[in-house]
Amino acid sequence: MEDGFPASKTFNQGYSLTYDDVILLPHYIDFPTDAVSLSTSLSRNVPLSIPCVASPMDTVSEAHMAASMAALGGIAIVHYNCTSSQQASIIRSAKALRVPITPSVSFASPVDGLPAYHGRYVFITESGGLPSKLLGYLSSSDCENLKDKPVKIFDYKRDCKSVEYVNWDCDLGKIETLLDEKDSDFVVLERDGEAVNVVIKEDVERLKGYPKLGAGTVGADGEWMVGAAIGTRESDKERLEHLVKAGANVVVLDSSQGNSIYQIEMIKFIKKTYPQLDVIGGNVVTMAQAQNLIQAGVDGLRVGMGSGSICTTQEVCAVGRGQATAVYKVSSIAAQHGVPVIADGGISNSGHIVKALVLGASTVMMGSFLAGSTEAPGAYEYKNGQRVKKYRGMGSLEAMTKGSDQRYLGDTAKLKIAQGVVGAVTDKGSVLKFIPYTMQAVKQGFQDLGASSLPSAHELLRSGTLRFEVRTGAAQAEGGVHGLVSYEKKSF
Repeated sequence: MEDGFPASKTFNQGYSLTYDDVILLPHYIDFPTDAVSLSTSLSRNVPLSIPCVASPMDTVSEAHMAASMAALGGIAIVHYNCTSSQQASIIRSAKALRVPITPSVSFASPVDGLPAYHGRYVFITESGGLPSKLLGYLSSSDCENLKDKPVKIFDYKRDCKSVEYVNWDCDLGKIETLLDEKDSDFVVLERDGEAVNVVIKEDVERLKGYPKLGAGTVGADGEWMVGAAIGTRESDKERLEHLVKAGANVVVLDSSQGNSIYQIEMIKFIKKTYPQLDVIGGNVVTMAQAQNLIQAGVDGLRVGMGSGSICTTQEVCAVGRGQATAVYKVSSIAAQHGVPVIADGGISNSGHIVKALVLGASTVMMGSFLAGSTEAPGAYEYKNGQRVKKYRGMGSLEAMTKGSDQRYLGDTAKLKIAQGVVGAVTDKGSVLKFIPYTMQAVKQGFQDLGASSLPSAHELLRSGTLRFEVRTGAAQAEGGVHGLVSYEKKSF
């Protein structure tokens, strides 16, 4: 008895479909939710415990996001909208953040005046950030006394004689014990004479309240695995050398349209120069694009063009593809060569993640889904009564002025054309809290489909066992909250 349609028919009728356009029909359940495994691969040689990748955007992926995603079993790709030395420093810092706590404190350099501080302390380091040598600190009460005074905070700092230091790879349990035994309010995690993180007692209590972390993404060197994005220019070859020395575990060639001679030549260069380093190519949305990069030697493919919430490529350039169709089509050919696919863009909820993975992706890359979290770069501010963080597309003019125009092959153009916008997203809290709940929701979706793992989901897809239907606008409205005067929506 047939019901619904197989993917081979659903996605071959001339329509460009998004995740919201399609619905999966339930299958047969013969296992509990906890039996679902979301273990997967980012690329040929980079295994992950969860299928989550943080996007290489300068308002998403820096050191604390990279460490936290690795601790969860995923990975982050550090953006390259900075100098090569800065990007390498971010990678080294991320790999050293064994306790993935984003400190609720502020940092300043010795020549600074009183900064716009938050939290209970301001720590003074040689560089004004981490990792760096710790020179001293001020409490929030010290800062209050110095308000409106033209002073250099270095002249009023407390020394570090009473500060408790621990090794960078000390676990949370030992840190908590030390804080209790020494009756200290914070400890400094140190590596090679530099402070790499500061852990406050209240941060420990906060982290203890989060879901327990599973197997982290750890490399052969015992450190967190971290990815890095680069472009396809000659200067990126020198950048890559810095990143490899810093310990980058995988490199992503970051381009809005990856099917180019520039990317193909860069893939061949990297595979020849660093044969042990996995290279992820993209972005692509068609099978022909994917085939070219596969033949060039990529170890993974990034799929998506114009589907991100802050991306305007489809509007400006009239090119792209609905993300559900793009993921299915590219995955169909990539699977024949054993190349994992990253579904990049269009992820707004756990249902979108389920659809992306079932359609053939091995991982999902997220930007807006992670932006606004505690671990995302940037400071919180208040707009219309909401606590928000800036989130901008790498195709926005603001981001392009820092170098991301290379991603759109526009760094040599006299006229800059935006393919993204600048916006803000609400405070989401820590990824250490909401990602585990999101993964539990994904497991429940897999259970409803009768898929106990990603390989089994892909097998059900290819065999035609999984059935799809295209939803009308009314069906999409019916599938969400409707018919209420007001409601409060909590995901967990």
